[in-house]
Amino acid sequence: MGLKDECGVCGIFRPENLESDSTASSMAYFALVSLQHRGQESAGIVVSDGQTLKLKKEMGLVGDVFHKEDFEELKGRIAIGHVRYATAGGRTIENAQPMLNSFKLGSIALAHNGQLVNYEPLREMLEDSGSTFNSTSDTEVILKLIARSYKKGIENAIHGTMQLIKGSYALCILTQDSLIGVRDPNGIRPLCLGKLPEVDGKPGGYILASESCAIDSVNGELIRDIKPGEIIIINKDGIHSSSIDVKNRKQTCVFEYVYFSRPDSVIDGIPVQEARYRMGQALALESFVEADVVVGVPDSGIGAAMGYSKASGIPYVTGIVKNKYIGRTFIAPTQKERENMVFVKLNAISSDLRGKKVVVIDDSIVRGTTSRRLVQILRRAGAKEVHFRVSSPPVKFPCHLGIDTPSKNELISSMHEVDEICKEIGADTLAFISLDGMIKALGGDSFCKGCFNGEYPV
Repeated sequence: MGLKDECGVCGIFRPENLESDSTASSMAYFALVSLQHRGQESAGIVVSDGQTLKLKKEMGLVGDVFHKEDFEELKGRIAIGHVRYATAGGRTIENAQPMLNSFKLGSIALAHNGQLVNYEPLREMLEDSGSTFNSTSDTEVILKLIARSYKKGIENAIHGTMQLIKGSYALCILTQDSLIGVRDPNGIRPLCLGKLPEVDGKPGGYILASESCAIDSVNGELIRDIKPGEIIIINKDGIHSSSIDVKNRKQTCVFEYVYFSRPDSVIDGIPVQEARYRMGQALALESFVEADVVVGVPDSGIGAAMGYSKASGIPYVTGIVKNKYIGRTFIAPTQKERENMVFVKLNAISSDLRGKKVVVIDDSIVRGTTSRRLVQILRRAGAKEVHFRVSSPPVKFPCHLGIDTPSKNELISSMHEVDEICKEIGADTLAFISLDGMIKALGGDSFCKGCFNGEYPV
């Protein structure tokens, strides 16, 4: 707990032979609702009816931004959508996505999950050549770069842009007649392709999404993940795929499995809940402690807690409940309010914990304040001992690739040893999974682990 999400993107393509005036936008809406955990600051949808692109975006949750009458306006066969948590640019409507650009050759809209590391020099270059900007977001830089080369054709324009931009990006792009998905050469941010259900025996079209749970939400079928460095263009001619001419090496953000993704998603062929379960098993083998019960911190700690319980033989109990009507803790505007919101967000079940030695499994420790309050909650419920176990290694370095982590001197593990952190959070014992143990649990080493070891793919 304590790391901050990036964003979620989706795209819908419906064939011409379907009665689908507003189904593309409504399907995008349902996909965004299922991706709400990835960003809760703003939401937006752009649709194309083959001629015109229409945009609706506002600050707030998906269900608050869109109303029934909006879908009467958002008519078209193709749509893209976005939910945002700010990693580059401030929290303003100007930085909300998707972003739409109309110019003499047509219109293009873009939804972006990720973060560019060379955003500032690229923006300066564009400004020097006459471009003006309405936002402080790196997404607008990508959009301007594509628009600048649009006369070469959309595919060539995207290829050229990918040669210039560096960082993490999963893009959904909308033109008048095409839906396009793009993933950075390291595949740091996830993006997958699905097939929409048939309508009266006719093909229903396609969906692009950050996570497979969004495909499930529209009763679709996961086809595959977009490959690192791949551009996938969907239009009336079908699906066309190409890749940029660079060394494409998959380095998926490991925190997709630890924390960000929903447990019912499959990212790059790995079921998220299964990965968390195996991380919990590895944690039990590395740092067993005598205890009466194991509890997991909702939501992302639960799978690891079940795995720990299985491997250790210590019974799993619910132990901690989460208030379903409150967002992740980072929504609170100040750090002090964020810390106190833990008491609103989580509570302990005394009957599960009173008089017992408790192993509590969380996905991460970032600043340590949330963990300290969690230990207080467990002790208040009558826990005799609290043994804190973490299903990821110590977070020692900030992320520059799409996660809004605190600076290095705010990361408790970069400034303190494990025994000092244990004392700071008030636990009886503390242990983290080893980096090797986590990678072994994930079944391979094709992940960005920069927040743990300071080695970034870009």
